[in-house]
Amino acid sequence: MQVNEQNLINDLSAMVRIPSVNTFGNADPKRPAEEEMALFFETRMKEIGLDVSSAHVADGRRNVWGRLKGTGDGPTIMLAGHLDTVGVPGYENPFEPTILDGCIHGRGSCDMKAGLAVYLEVARILVASDAPLNGDVIIAGVVDEEDAMIGSKDFGENGPHIDCAIVAEPSKLAISTAHRGQICLFIRTYGKSTHSSVPVNGINAIYHMSAVIDALQTYANTLSTRNPDPLCGRPTFSIGAIKGGEGASSVPDFCEIEVDRRTIPGETYDSVSSELTEVLEQLAASIPDFTYEISAPSLNCPSLKTDMSSPIVQAISTAVKRVTGQDAEYMTFPGSTDAPNFGCPTVICGAGDLAQCHSINEYVPISEIRSAALIYLETILLMQNQPTLK
Repeated sequence: MQVNEQNLINDLSAMVRIPSVNTFGNADPKRPAEEEMALFFETRMKEIGLDVSSAHVADGRRNVWGRLKGTGDGPTIMLAGHLDTVGVPGYENPFEPTILDGCIHGRGSCDMKAGLAVYLEVARILVASDAPLNGDVIIAGVVDEEDAMIGSKDFGENGPHIDCAIVAEPSKLAISTAHRGQICLFIRTYGKSTHSSVPVNGINAIYHMSAVIDALQTYANTLSTRNPDPLCGRPTFSIGAIKGGEGASSVPDFCEIEVDRRTIPGETYDSVSSELTEVLEQLAASIPDFTYEISAPSLNCPSLKTDMSSPIVQAISTAVKRVTGQDAEYMTFPGSTDAPNFGCPTVICGAGDLAQCHSINEYVPISEIRSAALIYLETILLMQNQPTLK
């Protein structure tokens, strides 16, 4: 099976030209962030000959996927990626793809439109070769990975059944079976506003929040002493933003912080919420008129931990060695991804370096995207002798 490098370059370049910047909570249903990308991906899949479907997620934003039907009862394998990108402040000509020193430059080239271009070429090759497939192959583009991951959550809950998946987040073709989870939420304190010349008549929400911050620093320190997960290490806690008050002449009646809690396998949103509530309840018991609120999570991404003995891990490990001639390298992925939301054994393996993601000089080596296509093809073929993983 031969990979057509020009197809990869053409598809990736076309996708870089499509702005699909996530609006990060400011969605406009009349102008869905990923819709032009969804239409492009949808059109290409139809041209290739896949059975194409889509599902509305929210605010006009759609997940799209195509299915290549197998002839037996083998596992359904999905190649999944996200359609959105981060923003472009400070980026010169972000949507004009350029080829320099064997790399394709432009916003989304690495994170992760390269993966989507590879999936299209994999599907073309499978269709053209009429390769015998016992199970189905699905390629999917989901929305909103860069923000709240509503696309992959919806796909995992309402999408077609899948037995295992590959997510082409940039890993320099190393295999990742694990990453920490991520919970983002807001903690708010409330007070009573009054003129700052008579602060005794008010309740200062910022003072109360300062007590919260001190207590949370102690909490964060305790996390660093917990037993680490062998792959994901220890959980962490960080305060990333704060706002409150309207000016120096008023006692503030409101203060808010946004926090980030990274979880390890075994931790859940409920367990983290209970820990934070305990910290704040202790303050409420000791500080007069202390009133607080913990918001629902703006992001709740579980940790990923796919068993190393899983057939998809074994298959892609063998595929990497066959394609590259070297033993597969393994890594714990540094960030959170869509992978755990699909609800099946999933691995991360993709072209490009995570260091290029979100930068103002994003690029991906063409040689790596070609190797990625060969690795995914080999993995799919190796999986054909596997029974359904249901």
